[in-house]
Amino acid sequence: MSPRPRKVSDSQLFAATHAVMSKVGPRELTLAAIAKEAGVTAAVLVQRFGSKRALLLALSEKYSHGAGEFIAALGKQHASPLAALRAYADCMAGMAASPAALARNLAYLQIDMTDPDFRRHLAKQARATREGLRRLVQAALEAEELAPQVKPAGLARTIETVLSGSLITWGFYREGTAAKWMRADLDAVLGPWLRKWSSPARDRSAKS
Repeated sequence: MSPRPRKVSDSQLFAATHAVMSKVGPRELTLAAIAKEAGVTAAVLVQRFGSKRALLLALSEKYSHGAGEFIAALGKQHASPLAALRAYADCMAGMAASPAALARNLAYLQIDMTDPDFRRHLAKQARATREGLRRLVQAALEAEELAPQVKPAGLARTIETVLSGSLITWGFYREGTAAKWMRADLDAVLGPWLRKWSSPARDRSAKS
């Protein structure tokens, strides 16, 4: 006898979990709130995952697998690899849509960095992210958007480091939007390596 089909998929439950996490911090996050968002009972979540921690671990694992694919998709969406890098910065800035949103994301990051099981997924996601950035830098180099002296692995590491720090320092100063702040820091990193025809202004004009 075949098992009964699930009325709500894991992907839908993950989406509901992410939606609730975007509104509340770790202490306020409950299975009841996630279940309400997903339109199921908390018992369904317990039956499917066992506990809130197990659900969050499953979500963390999903993110770790999708990091590289996400950056690759940005590369396909933009004719310019540098434009894709700037789009990635914009996506990261979404974590700081407001000071409260940044604080929530940092609270979840604290768990990712201190809990060994979560940290394993975080490290995998970070490695996939850096490799995705390296591929974009390599593509920009091959498209002659960047100077031939660029070392893709080194520049990708710098971009990763600068964007992560930029996200935090925006929270210190809160001058303008996080997206504008992070774009400025990324452009400062890319600036010395740009070909004359590969400028932020050119990317922006191509969108308009």
